[in-house]
Amino acid sequence: MNRSKLSKLSIAALIFASTSSFATVVEFTTSQGNFKVNLHDETTPETVANFLKYINDGDYNNTVVHRVVPDFVMQAGGFEFTGGFPLTPIATDSAIINEPVFSNVRGTIAMAKVANNENSATSQWFVNLSDNSGGTAELDTQNGGFTVFGEVIEGLENIDNMSDIFRCSDVPMPGYNATQCSDSSFVPGVENFVTIETVTIVDATVNTAASLAGVRNTSLNTTPPVSEPSEPTTSSSGGGSMTWFSLIFVGLITLKRRFK
Repeated sequence: MNRSKLSKLSIAALIFASTSSFATVVEFTTSQGNFKVNLHDETTPETVANFLKYINDGDYNNTVVHRVVPDFVMQAGGFEFTGGFPLTPIATDSAIINEPVFSNVRGTIAMAKVANNENSATSQWFVNLSDNSGGTAELDTQNGGFTVFGEVIEGLENIDNMSDIFRCSDVPMPGYNATQCSDSSFVPGVENFVTIETVTIVDATVNTAASLAGVRNTSLNTTPPVSEPSEPTTSSSGGGSMTWFSLIFVGLITLKRRFK
């Protein structure tokens, strides 16, 4: 093979490596409609690299939205439905460093983490359905601040609509009602969950996040709440100081009893 062909192959390999390792815009295909997120590649690099690894490994495909709190958050990235309860946790990589650069305002995507450990995020992420930067939620200061690493640029209405779906213990379950949810003999199917079918890179240009008007987190000098929850919580949504795993485990044990 001549040098020219080798050069072209090298360039092609570099292009392929770039598109498979970096991204700015990713698209979520879900059973309730799609949405796109523009990532802050250069401003929150560790978080974005971690998120993209899960995408490139296919770990988010066919996972479920396991938590929706209207006017607060939609959360996913941690579990899949394999035919029974509790939901099956996905494999996770090592925890990453916290990068609380941006504010948890409406339409931003951020990482969930363990209580009292600001550098504990792995795979779970959430979308802020309201401005949760301060007020009761205080997500800009809780547990060192929750890392916002992108903004929803298309399809936010599809995420909002998930709040209208009937929920069992905060788990949105399409086609269900209170009677079915309390019936221990009723077993759900995959159609009874909001499924993240695929997450794909649609624009691998790293610097397109420069066009975003991200709101900076300027609240970290304030005193955080005494009880630091693991995942984003408000006083009305409960959770106290439990870790996200404990909270979800309790909820899913309840569902297990209902659907056994």
